[in-house]
Amino acid sequence: MNTTILRKSVLGIAGLAFAGGLAAGPLNHHATTTDTGTGDARPVAAVQADKTVDAGKLIPHGVQGAQSRIDLDAEQTTNAKAIIAATKKAGLDERAAVISIGTALQESKLENLGHLGDRNDHDSLGLFQQRPSSGWGTPEQITDPEYATTAFLKGLKQVDGWQDMPLTDAAQTVQVSAYPDAYAQWEQQAADLVTQHWNNS
Repeated sequence: MNTTILRKSVLGIAGLAFAGGLAAGPLNHHATTTDTGTGDARPVAAVQADKTVDAGKLIPHGVQGAQSRIDLDAEQTTNAKAIIAATKKAGLDERAAVISIGTALQESKLENLGHLGDRNDHDSLGLFQQRPSSGWGTPEQITDPEYATTAFLKGLKQVDGWQDMPLTDAAQTVQVSAYPDAYAQWEQQAADLVTQHWNNS
């Protein structure tokens, strides 16, 4: 066989193999890191390229103030996923999930709290520390993550312009907390959780 033809054949096959590798090969699963402001680099899960969550949509105004971060156990992670699933079921986007998770991080550290006895804030319960006496639902309802999230989102949807508000302002308008600025510290971790779990919740 002519060496020029052979060379072109080999290069053609190599080119097809390379193109096929791009289309069918493994995706890049390297984790990136984010600095929490304390010099502590934390891993952020990579998302498949065709399902990337728009980071600009998650935190449209950037974070406000120093950010807090906690390590989550399996139950807390399950609750974060439940909030994301309920947000999707309600037909809302990733920003609504960030606001919801950030709110629950502040209110309960993503723990589905029952009655805490003397440490209880009035009759507050669940992920969002909603109160049966304030009309959020029965104790059984507001300790159900899907119900509690749906109730929070119903309140959020009544806030004009919530999509464009800083997280702490949107959360405070729904929650009416004695500490209105406290929600801001959880925005980065909430966004990281949405990035990590939006496509598998």
